[in-house]
Amino acid sequence: MDDKAIIELYWNRNDRAVSETAEKYGAYCLKISQNILNNLSDSEENVNDTYLKAWESIPPAKPDFLSAFLGRIARNLAINKYKAKHAEKRIGNEFSVSLDELSLCTPSTVNVENEVEIKKLGWAISDFLRGQKEDVRSIFIFRYFNCDSIEEISAKTGFGQSKIKSVLMRTRAKLRLFLEKEGYCEP
Repeated sequence: MDDKAIIELYWNRNDRAVSETAEKYGAYCLKISQNILNNLSDSEENVNDTYLKAWESIPPAKPDFLSAFLGRIARNLAINKYKAKHAEKRIGNEFSVSLDELSLCTPSTVNVENEVEIKKLGWAISDFLRGQKEDVRSIFIFRYFNCDSIEEISAKTGFGQSKIKSVLMRTRAKLRLFLEKEGYCEP
């Protein structure tokens, strides 16, 4: 079933919307959840929470890209679960490693409690990514949105792991300079 038909099921409050979503995007949402939570049962619960959040959000939302809409919900819910579960301890999974990598190029002055600042920073990062080559943008999104490991990105793109690491390092450096120029970071 195509995305428009699934969204229409949500708009009509048809229970089939959830089963069609699960069939088409269940593995995708599970992969994002698993990359962040690193626990199958927590990830499965997160995917179910994703379906519930989608049900609650559509309507009024009418997403243009259902996969991105669901991926963002799954990611945000998983991050919240991760933070709650690991508030006092830090484990070395791919999610925490990718957060550490990004922390080197993102501003520490943005107040996490201030949603407006976070949205502006998100738009700035999106603008930056739109200016990058498609393969660079994909690698960056695989790593920092999907929280894929270097090995997984290598398998998806066909590039060697050293090239992936190099592309990520150069992209983070460029992002840092871009954010400095935009006034988000101090030089």
